[in-house]
Amino acid sequence: MVKPVILIADDDKAIRLVLERKFNKSGFITKSTDKGKNLLSWVEQGEGDLIITDVMMEDSNGLDLLTLIREIRPDLPVMIMSGMNTIKTAIDASTLGAYEYFPKPFDLDHILSVVKNSFNSKDKKHMPSKNEDIFDEELPIIGRSQAMQEVYRVLAKVVNSDLTVMIRGESGSGKELIAKALHDFSPRKASPFIAINMAAIPRELIESELFGYERGAFTGADKNKKGKFELANNGTLFLDEIGDMPVEAQTRLLRVLQDGCFTAVGGKEVIQTNVRIVTATHRDLSQMIHDGLFREDLYYRLNVVPINIPSLRERPDDITLLINHFIKKYTDINEDKKNISIEALNELKKYHWPGNVRELENLIKRLIILVPQNIIDMETIIPLLSKFKNENNKYLNNSLGASVEKHLKQYFDSHKNELPANGLYDRIIHEVERPLIIKTLDLVKGNQLKAAELLGINRNTLRKKIIYLDIQLGTNNANN
Repeated sequence: MVKPVILIADDDKAIRLVLERKFNKSGFITKSTDKGKNLLSWVEQGEGDLIITDVMMEDSNGLDLLTLIREIRPDLPVMIMSGMNTIKTAIDASTLGAYEYFPKPFDLDHILSVVKNSFNSKDKKHMPSKNEDIFDEELPIIGRSQAMQEVYRVLAKVVNSDLTVMIRGESGSGKELIAKALHDFSPRKASPFIAINMAAIPRELIESELFGYERGAFTGADKNKKGKFELANNGTLFLDEIGDMPVEAQTRLLRVLQDGCFTAVGGKEVIQTNVRIVTATHRDLSQMIHDGLFREDLYYRLNVVPINIPSLRERPDDITLLINHFIKKYTDINEDKKNISIEALNELKKYHWPGNVRELENLIKRLIILVPQNIIDMETIIPLLSKFKNENNKYLNNSLGASVEKHLKQYFDSHKNELPANGLYDRIIHEVERPLIIKTLDLVKGNQLKAAELLGINRNTLRKKIIYLDIQLGTNNANN
């Protein structure tokens, strides 16, 4: 049996030796070089059954070589290594047709496993759809940690597909940025990217927001309105906080995913849609399925490719990169760039960052504004960090969620060993909704338009709720 030949290109001699020894020991023949031109010459002569090449070499760029190799021998698997561990490098490699992408430092056993699988596979071509127009600019996704590299690897594999992706991560971790990257580097990038937050929409309006409505479908529907599915046609629809979608809306979403068509609320015409669905959640959907709050069949439709975004405390090595990025982002072009001392940086790395990247970004914004000197030092960091900690503790102890939880406990405790009457959800929502609307109207002095904006609902919905909840308006603001 003829042994497969692996061509290795890297200007680091140590890396070449390590790879050669690993592959030779596993029964492969290797041939290595520190020059891209040598690698290309071997390919032109028909040598090699698989290539592993670095991105940056003294005489060439591995991504440029990849393009040339694909033109000469399109069936030859090419694996890319890189110490430039950015999301763009990973996606560019995948987009140009790389079989696999390995960030440095890499796991030798993992590389060997991928190589063996490539030869064992019946289909060795691995030819993803080629995207000719590769973005030059970096997306604002920062991180070279191992945890973020795994995110990049998965993203790069699916960016040119229409597979449904579910992004999991804590609040502030950057879920929408990942969703936007999936769109911006995909063949759908010329079409709309539409994002909708399920948690921010009243449950009775979700279907009309997603699917649109016909004139006369309900009170206040004085004209036809397109829904997010229609607006996102041929593009990407990002359903954020999918765990907050009511069960009845989940059923309609499942139908759309099954056959790609829907009807607007109050309409009869069947509308065909072609969208890529990307969802995100911080909830435990498995538990919600167990509790009957999320459809299991919908979950498996949405969770085709999971992407888990690590929290900032899980990747402290990325904090330096993020700080430098935010300093550059928020420093005025006419100002001198601020720097951060080693002591201050180490202190920030110790902090657990419950608000993740968003919290770090907010802190840097404060520092840019408040610190007059060019060096951000410990004396500056400690008071602000203490304030952040106090704010977080105050939020945890006095947040709206904590207050609601306290009152719900009292409510359930009042029933002792008996269960409350059925219809608990609607009853509690009704009890919360009425004082919320009354307080909001009071805050804006009865201006219904401002109240609707503040609540995040349209004016007609607010008017319907005022009538339904029997809220009495003052004579001065009844028609606002």
